[in-house]
Amino acid sequence: MKNILVTGGAGFIGSNFVHLMLKNHDYNIINIDSLTYAGNLDNLKDIENDSRYTFVKADIRDRAAVTEIFKKYDIDTVVNFAAESHVDRSITEPEIFLTTNIIGTQNLLDVAKSFWKINPDDKYSFDYKDGVKYLQVSTDEVYGALGKTGMFMETTPLSPNSPYSASKASADMVVRAYHETFKMPINITRCSNNYGPYQFPEKLIPLMINNCKAGKSLPVYGDGMQIRDWLHVSDHCAAIDTVLHKGKDGEIYNVGGNNEKANIEIVKLIIKALGKSEDLIKYVKDRPGHDRRYAIDNTKITTELGWAPKYTFEEGIKETIEWYLANEEWMNKITSGEYTKYYDNMYKKAEK
Repeated sequence: MKNILVTGGAGFIGSNFVHLMLKNHDYNIINIDSLTYAGNLDNLKDIENDSRYTFVKADIRDRAAVTEIFKKYDIDTVVNFAAESHVDRSITEPEIFLTTNIIGTQNLLDVAKSFWKINPDDKYSFDYKDGVKYLQVSTDEVYGALGKTGMFMETTPLSPNSPYSASKASADMVVRAYHETFKMPINITRCSNNYGPYQFPEKLIPLMINNCKAGKSLPVYGDGMQIRDWLHVSDHCAAIDTVLHKGKDGEIYNVGGNNEKANIEIVKLIIKALGKSEDLIKYVKDRPGHDRRYAIDNTKITTELGWAPKYTFEEGIKETIEWYLANEEWMNKITSGEYTKYYDNMYKKAEK
């Protein structure tokens, strides 16, 4: 039985991944999360008593804590979701993005290397135990922005435009370096914009659903014509599962949903679904360095590994809206206290 360390498993994508792995496999899942604002154990309440699941509160930057977890649980697989991920926050607080996303990743790699090497004391020997793997969950934002045409491929040069995407690109390069230098068995996945259950409401879709339901203004950056490729979180998690089991050592795989939509399209779709007025839309000053368009070419993962997204955007957004409407208590607990202060700081000051 595999012992999989899932980092950041109390967050949006990580918690969905934990659910999927316990449903599809008989593995032990050890979830570590430092439970910052976006980590929420309520996301995992339904499986907290599963004998195959263990939660440990820990920070991936803490070498001693990570070492103890590897030793105690005999970790043979790492799936690293742990990251500061909101672009807006990276503009106001870049340092924590660099330390968590880069140094935290290097720390995980180094501890994994020390436990997985057959001859850990030989610095020039890089033979590893059978079946071990480190998988880095990254983002299409590392590629920068596209014009009106074209798509990101795995060979597209990295050109990040925000402190967040720069920190993720840097982490990817560290992961690649550990493969090239130390021959560590790794994969990197780069996904497009995710949506679905348990997403923290600073992100576009849950933010708009919650505000629309409450009759509050809907803050839209600039003209709202920023285009993203939308990927349901269940499809993303299935792709990671596929790469974990079928991915070729050292390879990068782009994961996209084949659903390009402008932000304002998403906002108006939610307004219509909830029977509200477009008068709620409040255009605010665009954020610095806002990428105009992302689009993923997922040919490599579909042709080589056999994964393909199952959700159409129409199906996925309908299910997502219904989930947030049915889980008001979950949303209300999150959108109180410190989040309210953050929301007011980010959007009220930016109103035109």
